[in-house]
Amino acid sequence: MTDPKTDHVSTHQAEEDARNEEILIWVNGAIVPKAQAMVSVYDSGFMLGDGVWEGIRLYNNRWSFLDEHIDRLFEAAKAIDLTIGLTKAQVAQAILDTQAANGMTTDAHARLMVTRGVKTRPFQHPKLSQRGPTMVIIMEHSRQKLPRPIRLATVPHLRGLPMTQDPKLNSHSKLNCILACIAAEKAGADEALMLDVHGFVNTTNACNFFIVRKGQVWTSTGDYCMNGITRGKVIDLCRSNGIPVFERNFSLVDTYGADEAFLTGTFGAQTPVGMIDGRVIGTGQMGPMTELLRGLYKTMVGA
Repeated sequence: MTDPKTDHVSTHQAEEDARNEEILIWVNGAIVPKAQAMVSVYDSGFMLGDGVWEGIRLYNNRWSFLDEHIDRLFEAAKAIDLTIGLTKAQVAQAILDTQAANGMTTDAHARLMVTRGVKTRPFQHPKLSQRGPTMVIIMEHSRQKLPRPIRLATVPHLRGLPMTQDPKLNSHSKLNCILACIAAEKAGADEALMLDVHGFVNTTNACNFFIVRKGQVWTSTGDYCMNGITRGKVIDLCRSNGIPVFERNFSLVDTYGADEAFLTGTFGAQTPVGMIDGRVIGTGQMGPMTELLRGLYKTMVGA
């Protein structure tokens, strides 16, 4: 029997890389050493989670789907009435400049964070953010290291309705997902499987979720999950390669009886799931459909 306290893994688990201690970070137009990369304690992101973010992967000297990630960042900023203060081309150039400063060519991950900026007083109203926005790009050497398929546990925390906090928004306010992750870890799992407000299987606290049943690939309707770029690419790959794929409502009963399950996200691409709520999914190892889609995705990224 494994001890969940010592056997925990994460979809974002990466190989240790000593070079990350010496990385340079982009902060409001300046590229500075990691130890000097700081923002104000009055920053609206620190105080209230008032901001949006994106994660992007570097493969073979190319940032995968860069334009789509930047489009999503700007759409999210517009949704919360936040002015980034740069054009899309300038944001892309900032990423390239940070990459060049760090000498990175492949297997890197960038996290772009934009907040409403520094507040004049420590209170909620957005008009108090009078100096900003704040923009940071953290870029690390990063290669996924997953010793086994992910274990999931269903949690009581739901993916909510758009009128509370739209789950499609890549917001800094991630407390609901963090609480879900804590609940899953206390249940002995690696990540949380979250349901939507109708009780249908939706997503995990960090990634989009897929199952495979009888040669068909199923994922949620997309109404209550992050509009994942990798999720969309997997759906496109299925359609272009004659693999039946459905965005639909499905239950935990459907999930427990699946032949395979996997997660999608920018960091891990397609991550196999071996167990959900103590039930082994398929063989408990990466299934043939997951392996096929990983290969197709790798070819797409390489192209």
